[in-house]
Amino acid sequence: MYIRLINMKKGRLLILFFIVILASDQGHTQVRYSLKAETGYLNYRNKTIQVDPGPDWKGYYLNGENGIDISVVNGIDINNRFFAGLGLGYVNFEGIKGLLIFANLEILPLKTLLSPVVDIKFGYSHIRNQYENGTGTGFGELSGGLNYRLSDSFNIFAKSGISLTQQSWFVPFRLGICYNR
Repeated sequence: MYIRLINMKKGRLLILFFIVILASDQGHTQVRYSLKAETGYLNYRNKTIQVDPGPDWKGYYLNGENGIDISVVNGIDINNRFFAGLGLGYVNFEGIKGLLIFANLEILPLKTLLSPVVDIKFGYSHIRNQYENGTGTGFGELSGGLNYRLSDSFNIFAKSGISLTQQSWFVPFRLGICYNR
């Protein structure tokens, strides 16, 4: 009787083991490595704060400069609908250069050839401006647009929204490509 119970437990463990293997294999096919490259034009809109200047004040970090940026985001794609990744970008606000380091979350609500897309970025921005060693601050962006699926591995997209960095807000216009492996 005791040996029979041990064999039943081994049998159940063996079945559980195969279920876990099959489930992990199915989960592996739904999560894929992704790489996004995008470029954008940042249309300056306004300052987020108004400063009462003191004697040592050197001016706003950005004061009316439009910008361009190029970024690369490395992450994972889940079911061709959810993307999460980390990105690195270069920005140039009419000669004021800087770097962006950010997290990126993206949702495609539909699994169709042409789908709306919602994109959120948040992280850190550092520009080399008139202050010693430049200035660093938070960076955030919320945008929406359209995603076109070229194939199972390639998507192209166009997005616009609102971007906040360096005490200023911008309207970004972005184009990019995403590769899923």
